[in-house]
Amino acid sequence: NGGELVATLMFEIDNPDQRARFLDGLGGVEDTVFFDVDGEIVRAVPEADVDRTTADGKASSVQFLHFPFTEAQIAKFKDSENRVLLGIEHQKYAHAVILPDDARQALAADFAN
Repeated sequence: NGGELVATLMFEIDNPDQRARFLDGLGGVEDTVFFDVDGEIVRAVPEADVDRTTADGKASSVQFLHFPFTEAQIAKFKDSENRVLLGIEHQKYAHAVILPDDARQALAADFAN
């Protein structure tokens, strides 16, 4: 689909005890990932064929995400004048980064022309 970006999110923590503690209670993190494209939010849609969170709230260290964009959002994403931010807003883990221009351009090239 030329109107979406697809990503694999991986929480890479070498120490197995630290990894288990981090992932415990991180359930639902796949529903909190987003792009902010010049003020417009594009939320991640987790792949539906695999449940990445256990019933007791533990998240998988690997998440498969789709970001469906409208044509207007794609145009904003491709415009280098606009800020593109990628973030996670989970209650246990929150982080955001403004994409550098080279990363934004590489991702913009993934959209169908």
